[in-house]
Amino acid sequence: QVQLVESGGGLVQPGASLRLSCSTSEITFNDTAMGWFRQAPGQEREFVAGISWHGGLTFYADSVKGRFSISRDNPKNLVYLQMDSLKPEDTAVYYCAASTNRDVVPQIPGAVRYWGQGTQVTVSS
Repeated sequence: QVQLVESGGGLVQPGASLRLSCSTSEITFNDTAMGWFRQAPGQEREFVAGISWHGGLTFYADSVKGRFSISRDNPKNLVYLQMDSLKPEDTAVYYCAASTNRDVVPQIPGAVRYWGQGTQVTVSS
């Protein structure tokens, strides 16, 4: 079974930064578009950021543009989400996601083939 493993979540104050990491060794990572989603209590899972298989294309939700940055290191099978200027409304469980299609960056849950287990990010003073 394919596993995506996230790390890097935690409790931080508003304005702080966190970097989430996602690793996998069981899919053809270099040929897979990847993304990050999040889900707050009582809310739908929502798209945060996505990156093409080659790293040349990135997409962001309007709510995180200019604050979050997605990147990938294909030789290491890692994808990152750098989160700066965190706000309380960024509090959620963050999920790493692998696309169903090499060329489609997942921006809706239906475009995701594999999910990670999630990592909690809490922004609070």
